[in-house]
Amino acid sequence: MENERYAREHCTLITGATGGIGRAFAFACAGEGALFLTGRSAEKLASLRAEILRRFPDCAVDGFPCDLTDEGSREAMFAYIAARGYRFARLCNVAGADIQKAFARYTREKVAFQCRIDFEAALCVTHFVLSRRAELLEIVTIGSISGVYPMPYFALYSAAKGALTSFFSSLREELRGDGVRVTTVEPGGVYTRPDVCRMIEGQGLWGRLSAKTPDYIARKSLRAVRKNKRVYRPGFWNKLIAVVPRVLPLSVRMRFIARRWSKLEKDAF
Repeated sequence: MENERYAREHCTLITGATGGIGRAFAFACAGEGALFLTGRSAEKLASLRAEILRRFPDCAVDGFPCDLTDEGSREAMFAYIAARGYRFARLCNVAGADIQKAFARYTREKVAFQCRIDFEAALCVTHFVLSRRAELLEIVTIGSISGVYPMPYFALYSAAKGALTSFFSSLREELRGDGVRVTTVEPGGVYTRPDVCRMIEGQGLWGRLSAKTPDYIARKSLRAVRKNKRVYRPGFWNKLIAVVPRVLPLSVRMRFIARRWSKLEKDAF
């Protein structure tokens, strides 16, 4: 009973848990304590829970299917968590949508969806977790190297991910000395869905140098938040491309990006 209570009061919450990066975080954290997983699909969550328990039979795993873009769905999940007395020692904000296409090709519904899942959802979940935190709390948020500067044809995603870095950097300062570590992770390409893998390979050497596996991202991100790094960019190449191009005028950088991305389109959501 005492172990069960401790697990409920030192839990890790992972959003986007059924996606490639989210799954990697779930398995990376499973050996460290209780998990609370959320994703849109109840079926995928149940399958993931079963898979985790096969590998980590002593891990307490709970979850709640939630559309994080919907306020009502979020509130239902928060009520479920509160009713069961969970408190969190770690939050992994992973949920997101990497839509890439010309802004004029969006629908208004898709604009709202991407803003909500790539920015609003992380803030709302974080605000809730702060109200139910353990004595010590780690917050890891998956941003993107795409958010380092504006990216034509990836404009909304780039803006939202840049906003995440800005917000969580500010939050980190607000919570300084309060037992909370806050790290934003800015990966390049990540080998997740088949369409993403094809796009990485289609970028040639540039894409392959930037890309990492989900397991690598999860493992290194958890290490970064333990060190309380403000921003972590996985891999030498991503550190390089975040800094070196700044010597060029922004207009030159954006024209270069526009030429690369204008012929590509990605929307699996």
